[in-house]
Amino acid sequence: MSQTLTISDKLYKRLSKTTQVLGLNNVENLLEMWQEREDELRRRRKVVRQIDKARKQLFARYGEMPDSVELIQEDRMR
Repeated sequence: MSQTLTISDKLYKRLSKTTQVLGLNNVENLLEMWQEREDELRRRRKVVRQIDKARKQLFARYGEMPDSVELIQEDRMR
């Protein structure tokens, strides 16, 4: 199903110019690209929130974890 959106000529010209700069075929492709980027950003933010939550849970359960850099370096030197 198609929808019609009315925007100013000035905005359409700006969108068309951006479309050309990015090498896209039309304004619709530009809008699709922007929407995909927004979806990806939302997904990444959600993952970061999940990681932060897991870190807090681990800290609450085990306290501060020791730094393992020195142990890893010792293993590599062997």
